[in-house]
Amino acid sequence: MRVRRSVRWLRNIGTRGWVHAVTFLVLAAPLAARAQEGAPAAVPEASPVAVPVIPPVLPRDLSPWGMFKNADPIVQGVLIGLFVASIVTWTIWLAKTVEIVAAKRRVRAALAVLTPARSTAEGVEQLADRQGEVGRFLDAAVEEWTMSGAAAAPDGLKERVASRLERIEAGFARRIARGTGVLATIGATAPFVGLAGTVWGIMNSFIGISKSQTTNLAVVAPGIAEALLATALGLAAAIPAVVIYNVFARQIAGYRALLGDASAEVLRMVSRDLDYCAKAPSSPGRQPAALSTAAE
Repeated sequence: MRVRRSVRWLRNIGTRGWVHAVTFLVLAAPLAARAQEGAPAAVPEASPVAVPVIPPVLPRDLSPWGMFKNADPIVQGVLIGLFVASIVTWTIWLAKTVEIVAAKRRVRAALAVLTPARSTAEGVEQLADRQGEVGRFLDAAVEEWTMSGAAAAPDGLKERVASRLERIEAGFARRIARGTGVLATIGATAPFVGLAGTVWGIMNSFIGISKSQTTNLAVVAPGIAEALLATALGLAAAIPAVVIYNVFARQIAGYRALLGDASAEVLRMVSRDLDYCAKAPSSPGRQPAALSTAAE
């Protein structure tokens, strides 16, 4: 059916229609050729161009020594001060540990010898080498008894002996605690000194950022790391100082307790001697004379 309809349509066009169709084709062919010539040539799709990879700028030496060398002079001064404070802390720890351990051992040994003694004269004889703290206690008791004389009142004599022993004990406590105040000062001030160095270093980093007009991390990070090194070293100096100070405080308290025990033991022996003299009125002054002989 479609073929018949096409044949009928071609028959209906007629001769005039065919002439018009041919004329249109003849005129349209040159125009199509000109249009094709004037059209821009198709641009082939560009292939991807390989972009060269630029290696990142290597930062400065960020080791502790490298950061110290590149830091600001003020920050360097803070770091040096904190390093010296740390050395002082560990030096005091070593020296005071040896001193406290030796002192406590010396007092314990003297107490072990003094405790069985029944009188001051016997205690002086037992402690022939009276160079330590307990020997000083005995010497003070003998000296005060000798100075007071045989007719001294027992209560007054005991009071004067106790006063002497108390002052000697306080002197030994001050001597053993010498140097621990430096630890307290370092522990209290080192974090703030490190923080001051950090603040100064960060200020310089911000000034450098404003001058370079860039916020690149490779430019900003080294200065901030150098500034934070001061805080880290401040904490490294302060934390051991505080810990060591607390340890020494406990050890010194134990040493003072031993001194208190030795002082009380000497005072008890003096009290026994006074009671012995009071019960033997026929031989007044006998015990002070024995003490004087033992002391010599």
